[in-house]
Amino acid sequence: MKTAFKLTAAVLCFAGLSGAMYAANNGLEPKTGNQGTFHDKRPIITPQSLPGGAYDPNGDFSSDTNPKIEHLFIPWEDVDLATLSAADTYARQRGRSLLLTIEPWSWARNWRVTPNDLLKGVLDGHYDTNMASICSAAAKLQQPVTIRWAQEMDEKNGQFTWAYWSPEGYVKAYRHVVDVCRRYLPSAKYMWSPMGKEGLEAYYPGDQYVDVVGLSVFGYQPFDKYTLGRDSTFVEATKPGYERVKKYKKPIVIAELGYQGNEDYVHAWAEEANKPHSEFKDLVAVVYFDDREVYPWPHNLGRPDWRVVSPLLN
Repeated sequence: MKTAFKLTAAVLCFAGLSGAMYAANNGLEPKTGNQGTFHDKRPIITPQSLPGGAYDPNGDFSSDTNPKIEHLFIPWEDVDLATLSAADTYARQRGRSLLLTIEPWSWARNWRVTPNDLLKGVLDGHYDTNMASICSAAAKLQQPVTIRWAQEMDEKNGQFTWAYWSPEGYVKAYRHVVDVCRRYLPSAKYMWSPMGKEGLEAYYPGDQYVDVVGLSVFGYQPFDKYTLGRDSTFVEATKPGYERVKKYKKPIVIAELGYQGNEDYVHAWAEEANKPHSEFKDLVAVVYFDDREVYPWPHNLGRPDWRVVSPLLN
């Protein structure tokens, strides 16, 4: 459950970095203060932590030395590929690899085609030039690249066009697109990235098409209270998806992490997110999603604000 309208981190960071909201924790606890004020709720990193990263359009992690992964989102239509070079420079200066999520549509909602037309277009090769252009541009980058295409196909909340495809259609499309990209970008790793829902197995494209598995994990205290009657924990929220994908024996990355709640809730998630857990032996990295939700969550619970400098909930 995240925004379908995302700009690459590089563009926004170069346009408006100030560092005014930045507070690196370097293993310390997030800042505390009065409810309703801004707090730094980024994951707590220690020498024992798993590698972290961020999708960071607000530049909150620009001066943070902890992230090792720079996450970018781009559509494969109406995209300015010059931003990839800028992102590569930005990541290289900070010692970060690149995780590139490619969404197979336009970010202009009125330009999008139906699910059936999109799937047919992919399988007929209509979008091969779109993928080839992105992968050719990515091949010129200096930092290591991981390609994540058409994420969260198992999430049936109506956000993503490709989530309406049948599992068989998705697998065919994913394989086709990876085959296209590998012609131009053989050095990349390819991430298959479900939400983590029951039934995700039907969308698995096969070991030869997956180098790493991505998951999405979000903790929203109002949603927890509505559905569980209590707060969830990072481990509790991660475990179902992890258990479903660990059988593939691939490295697992939380490609999108976010949490929002009161001070105790946020601190608990921040403390646990990048900590090594015995339950998650194949988890190799955790990437924070530092932006606000575009779509409201169910049960009239509003739009969570995952940003690390967003106000805490009362």
